[in-house]
Amino acid sequence: MHGSRVDNASLVRSLLDLLPPQRQAEVLVCPPFVYLWETSRLLKDSDVQLGGQSVSAEAQGAFTGEVSATMLRDVGCRYALVGHSERRHLYGESDALVARKFVAAQAHGLVPVFCVGETLDERESERTKEVVARQIDAVLSVTGVRAFAKAIVAYEPVWAIGTGRNASPEQAQEVHALIRTKLAALDGMIAKSVRILYGGSVKASNARELFAMPDIDGGLVGGASLKADEFAQICAAAE
Repeated sequence: MHGSRVDNASLVRSLLDLLPPQRQAEVLVCPPFVYLWETSRLLKDSDVQLGGQSVSAEAQGAFTGEVSATMLRDVGCRYALVGHSERRHLYGESDALVARKFVAAQAHGLVPVFCVGETLDERESERTKEVVARQIDAVLSVTGVRAFAKAIVAYEPVWAIGTGRNASPEQAQEVHALIRTKLAALDGMIAKSVRILYGGSVKASNARELFAMPDIDGGLVGGASLKADEFAQICAAAE
């Protein structure tokens, strides 16, 4: 929950100036809902994609304050974050609700960026594998594995977000490999092709080392994305 019309315009224009026109790395930005339309217009002549920070599980109706997948599509979004750690832990979104949001996003043509991850207590009690598997199973039980062919997974260790504690590339890789192996048990081709992003204090200083890991396909970038030069460096590391 950052930005203003003026700040966003400056940030997007600076980012577009810094990104090379020919690149392999795909770039997605997810501004607050009220700025989606203006950001869409700023991005219209670029290949930078637009996404919502969340999406309602409902299609329409008396759900004041919610934003549906069709509304996101209507203002130019192609993606939506689903199950972000802050939605889970600050606003109590359950695994079942996250699964419904995943389904709603796909049903209306959005690609869900499906976030999973454990808290510090869960990691210290050696429950990382259990928690991440449970979060993935909640979606798999509703959609089946084929839905992951049109989705992105993001691993967010909650204990490494804004705490000053960082997951090492090896710790991140271990969980990414777990996720890919879990999906591979159901469909090897989908597991091989699905992109698994890392989201735990990704910065220009650690991006290259993280992205060098075999199962880390990119980043879900938080605070560092508010600085165009640093975000551009992270995108360059993804190349």
